[in-house]
Amino acid sequence: MSLKQRVAQQPAWILHAFPWRETSLIVEVFTRDHGRLALAAKGARRPMSELRGVLMAFQPLLLDFTGGGEVKTLTRGEWRGAQALLTGRALLCAYYLNELLLKLTAREDPHPALFDAYELAIGALGRGEVLPGVLRRFELALLRELGYGLMLGSDGSGQPFQPGEPYLYIIERGPWLCASEVAQGAADGVRVNGQTLLDLAANDFGRHETLHEAGHLLRALIHHYLGGQPLQSRRILNELRNAL
Repeated sequence: MSLKQRVAQQPAWILHAFPWRETSLIVEVFTRDHGRLALAAKGARRPMSELRGVLMAFQPLLLDFTGGGEVKTLTRGEWRGAQALLTGRALLCAYYLNELLLKLTAREDPHPALFDAYELAIGALGRGEVLPGVLRRFELALLRELGYGLMLGSDGSGQPFQPGEPYLYIIERGPWLCASEVAQGAADGVRVNGQTLLDLAANDFGRHETLHEAGHLLRALIHHYLGGQPLQSRRILNELRNAL
């Protein structure tokens, strides 16, 4: 962003907030057109602040902000619609999505399609949709939008996937038939069924087996691209073990 630029009515979601000085907050937000940003919400902790009841996680917002430095200044915020309050496992899943965005996206790197995927995921969590499916769709979109998308057009030799055949998905090299020399010579990889790869290409998580295998595969890919950074939501929130 250029110096002293003013942005108004920007769709956004809060990813994280922490106290700053005596009465203010620093909020990490994910915006549609400007990507992830840090905003200083001056006076937001004061009892009479207009921002106090607005800056809530997992609620769709419209934000005004200004500045050209690493931390911009939040000047106005309002809700832009109704979102069901998340509770229980759905809330914990939403924290997981936020942690992925905080750790894998760069500041001021716009990803409108990823923003839309996040909105869809939060809405689905609010409607009580099946949690693993919601998470797997978001993880796929996240990897794709960051340039780490799965190789799902064909196997490593250029052949169509065969339902029922076992494949080894090798990170950075894609899926290979387990019987191939490449797979047999690989030091590691994630074993998946051909039908699972076809379902992933179609964004179809209707099969239990697809959800299960996709969870293992996407977990491995995200761990790889995190470069060893731990995900606190996985370590602390043990109740998400089956969904994540």
